[in-house]
Amino acid sequence: MSTMSARIDLPSTTSPGNPDLSTPSNPDLHMNIIPRTQGNVMLSRVANSLYWMSRYIERAENISRLLDVNLQILLDFGAPSGEILDEHWLPILRSAGDEETFFKHHETADSESVTEFMTFSLENPSSVKSCLFAARENARQIRDQISLEMFEVINECYLFLTSKNAREVWQEGAHDFYEQIKRYSHLFQGLTDSTFSRNQGYEFIQFGKFLERADKTSRILDTKYHILLPDIHDVGGAIDAAQWQAVLRSVSALESYRRAFVTETVPWKAAQFLIFGDTFPRSIRFCLTRVDHFLHMLAGTDRNEYNSPEERTFGKLYSEMNFMNVEDIMKQGLHEYLARVRLVLDKLDDFIYSRFIYYPPIDMEAEIRTHQQEMQQQQQRAQE
Repeated sequence: MSTMSARIDLPSTTSPGNPDLSTPSNPDLHMNIIPRTQGNVMLSRVANSLYWMSRYIERAENISRLLDVNLQILLDFGAPSGEILDEHWLPILRSAGDEETFFKHHETADSESVTEFMTFSLENPSSVKSCLFAARENARQIRDQISLEMFEVINECYLFLTSKNAREVWQEGAHDFYEQIKRYSHLFQGLTDSTFSRNQGYEFIQFGKFLERADKTSRILDTKYHILLPDIHDVGGAIDAAQWQAVLRSVSALESYRRAFVTETVPWKAAQFLIFGDTFPRSIRFCLTRVDHFLHMLAGTDRNEYNSPEERTFGKLYSEMNFMNVEDIMKQGLHEYLARVRLVLDKLDDFIYSRFIYYPPIDMEAEIRTHQQEMQQQQQRAQE
């Protein structure tokens, strides 16, 4: 896809709505208008940019959270051995879907190489810098569709990342750097709620945000599955508890978890909170509830109405959460369940693209032939 099109590709999203950067933009796509039962309509390119602008900002924030917390947990355990470092950082790469891309450019996964790759590398389309550059490009293309305040905060973040000061802040203290990225994201979301009209564009922004958040929460939770403990006896011990606390901190859930469960960090309770917490805004259930809400608004369907196969698959996953508990998930496998969640979300992303954003190219020769045939038929009827 051309850098001038509304969407910039990330490898962890495999939908047809996320083509390769080298693919030229399709001018016909930019002319498509989304059907709307209300009085307003929206160009598909605008919906596309709003959707991906929101997803990229949310993705950059979640990558920042993941890296910040995992750097902190290394400090908690001092200077671990090389083997433990591999066990620590490889799951982080897997959770972001960056492992294959990383080893094309690096031989070993250590603190410096992984954090630099996932933060600044433009060779990694999922890095914090790549995501925020993509968000700013999408915002620039629809500058007239978003508020001045929304664009200014994205542009300010872009200028920060392109300055020498960004590297200096990161090198002097990575925590301060990632906190700054999170503040930009929170400021953007707050300004969106305060300055953006509640129209179809807002629905695309929110749908993209919560779809991305549900995906990333499942990936962050899945990192615990991939982390290999040094010894089986450590399960339930200090290392295990510290890792679960790191997972909770990665989504800013530790304080909320402790208010819900006053006791120490218990693995199954942490998993329950991050999957089924219906009041915590980063739990999978909370995110799926918002995705379901905005899906029906975009599709113009009634609640509990799912027409396409992708919608029905999502509706089944969402409704199951009302009848399942964490024990059911643990029996079928936490990793397997989280992988299913991501697969369903990927298919829903495909549906949104094909239903609202993609517009197939027009075959002009076929259109001309059809028009000529219609003219001939009209002439024949006139002669008769």
